[in-house]
Amino acid sequence: MDLVLIRHPAVAVEPGVCYGRSDVPLAGEAAHEAACFARRLVALHAPVPLRIESSPLTRCERVAHALALAHGLAPCVDPRLAEMDFGAWEMQRWDAIERAQIDAWAADFEHARAHGGESVAQFDARVGAWFDEVDARGTKEATWAVTHAGVIRSIAARALELPLSRCARWPLEMAALVWLRRDAASGQWQLVRWNV
Repeated sequence: MDLVLIRHPAVAVEPGVCYGRSDVPLAGEAAHEAACFARRLVALHAPVPLRIESSPLTRCERVAHALALAHGLAPCVDPRLAEMDFGAWEMQRWDAIERAQIDAWAADFEHARAHGGESVAQFDARVGAWFDEVDARGTKEATWAVTHAGVIRSIAARALELPLSRCARWPLEMAALVWLRRDAASGQWQLVRWNV
């Protein structure tokens, strides 16, 4: 089984703004971005998808819709693929958030909710439920998922059996591709590509 995770392209938001669960628009045009992803995936010899799944947020859903259309599929929109909810911090500049709140969040990475939104543990459980469902399919089909950096790191940590805090430090650019493959014989997930 192959799982290709696609981080949404750049958004029309000023740099330095926290926009996790906020539904912000893409900076570019979705059909163009999807065509760019398609060319890159062909160049990487990625498997053709039998399913394309997406976060419900516009910056992902529109790209997923264009990719699905090109493959004769209908995208499956799943709220579990949405980015983390940062509560009161949403659409605030990171440098305008009280330093003490950010420090408290960093001190208890998994459980702090200084912003009133999701804790990392809550977010990870939500994303993990999606991944466990995909993992349980046990098929040879390829799934592409258009989603967010936090979601991709959560899935990678779970698949590769690594602490999320470790994967949270791995670079992941806008419009990055991550490709995971589950070995049919061992059932173990392997990282094929990261941040390409």
